Amino acid sequence: MTYRLSITIPVYNFAQFLPETLDTILDQEGAKDVEVLIFDGGSTDHTPEVIAQYQKHHPNIRYVRRPQRGGIDRDMASSVTESSGDYVWLFSGDDLFLPGAIRKALTLIEGGADLYLTRHLEWRDYEKDWIVWPTVAVKDQTVFDLSGPAARKEYFKKAQNTEAFFSFIGGLIVKKETWERISINEKFVGSCWAHAARLFELMPNGLSVCVLEDAYLKRRPDNDSFGSGSIVGRYRLTIDGFTDIADHFFGEKSLEAREVRRVLRAEYHPLAMQLGKFLCEIRPEQEDRALIDRLFRKLYNEPTYACWRARFDYWLTTADRFRRWQPELSAKYEKRD
Repeated sequence: MTYRLSITIPVYNFAQFLPETLDTILDQEGAKDVEVLIFDGGSTDHTPEVIAQYQKHHPNIRYVRRPQRGGIDRDMASSVTESSGDYVWLFSGDDLFLPGAIRKALTLIEGGADLYLTRHLEWRDYEKDWIVWPTVAVKDQTVFDLSGPAARKEYFKKAQNTEAFFSFIGGLIVKKETWERISINEKFVGSCWAHAARLFELMPNGLSVCVLEDAYLKRRPDNDSFGSGSIVGRYRLTIDGFTDIADHFFGEKSLEAREVRRVLRAEYHPLAMQLGKFLCEIRPEQEDRALIDRLFRKLYNEPTYACWRARFDYWLTTADRFRRWQPELSAKYEKRD
């Protein structure tokens, strides 16, 4: 059977999260009209048993299991290949659909764009509330044809964070035909961003992106599936990953690469980088000081006053100075130890 829309969920040992995720899909209007494909990259937990229970009552759930772990890059690509939908909503096994998301998506994809970029709700501890997370600075639903330099320039300049560059898989609804115009780029396998690299590679020859203003899902706040325990290591994953993608496809001195670095500086602002340096002081067995210094140089090497000021503060700040400057933040992380 073919579907207009497939929701593909690559997982590895997500049995504890999957029931809540699947319930938010299957309980809403339109759920029976979409394929739900769980692609299991060799889980060693009780994922098969969890899925088997759901399949008893939901024939539109497909379960594809690989005997060995393939890694998120290959598993994500394989999940799209295995799907039967004209469009594929890439989704994480620990995030949560908002009510009405599927019915709205089925209506949206009739517009025929290559990619629909949704927004999501993000939990903010300091606000004790969910907020709509930004992607691209547009007021209304907007389509950008990223094959053209002018439209691509506008899109990249309006990017507010790396979700504009496809970092968050739960925000991506992609036309399968477009996705399959090229194959996975082996250079980026293992980076966790091979899916973003694929979309960057598609841009020059045609990629229309429809940016949506509504939030379609909640991102679970207590699980980073790309996390490794090291905060500086997580910084490296994103900073190196997206600078490498932009440099590879457009060149280090291109407008696209400059805008990617701008966005990364917004996400990894001077305080975040100083926090990383502070963590290296209090957790030397876990965090890598040479790495955070390299990442800082990579992002803040441009000849602007803002970068100069960031460099001045970064190199002068010691652990004791950071404690005095950020007593609550430093205490929060020292308490964890």
